[in-house]
Amino acid sequence: MPEIDFLLFGGLAALIGAVVQGSVGLGVGLVATPIVTMLFPSLMPGSILVVALALPVATLAQEVGHADLRGLGWAFGGRLVGTPFGVLLVAAVPQRALGIVIGGVVLAALAVTAWSREVPRNRRTLAAAGVVSGATGTASGIGGPPLALLYQRESGPRVRATLAVFFIVGALLSLATLAAAGRLPVQQITAGVALVPFVLAGFAAAGPLRRYLDDGRLRTALLVVVGTSAIALIVRNLL
Repeated sequence: MPEIDFLLFGGLAALIGAVVQGSVGLGVGLVATPIVTMLFPSLMPGSILVVALALPVATLAQEVGHADLRGLGWAFGGRLVGTPFGVLLVAAVPQRALGIVIGGVVLAALAVTAWSREVPRNRRTLAAAGVVSGATGTASGIGGPPLALLYQRESGPRVRATLAVFFIVGALLSLATLAAAGRLPVQQITAGVALVPFVLAGFAAAGPLRRYLDDGRLRTALLVVVGTSAIALIVRNLL
């Protein structure tokens, strides 16, 4: 049974992350992962993967018709390739080095896409985003930024619904792969389930912010969330 301090700090992080993801399309893993990793490292990455599975279900209940299923097919193909690499990274690379590398990759992708007039979204870029997302999501619980950057110029409902489908399938795949490799203790699953009520509360609270961002402000918010998460990940692992 998760301890009170985990429910307090992890629950607060999950609540805030759910508000962000409920409005932008990603964020629960970006906000909650650093807190849980720093305070409760033995509960990572499984607890955050459980959370990453629960929140998108609420999103799809409202916006499922907006998902880009054709584009997701290529991204899922890449994720299948990338997920085993994530398991290998967890086993072979020191945690600090892994966090710095992942943060650097996200920042590099952000820099390229933020100043591009148009972000190319085709079979190759979708598959590549899936590979990177599979590796980073399985290794750290942060797998949304690569795909989010490809959809940054789309409408709010399309971004959120597309990412929601990707997160559900990706989280299931990562959890199954970690379990098959013997790296998914039951304590991590129990802890993740304990955070689900906080996540649902955060999603419910995100309604006004979601409507505000959908009025032409989503892309800026998405880039800020992605950039902040990458910098926080690097700084945390340098200290």
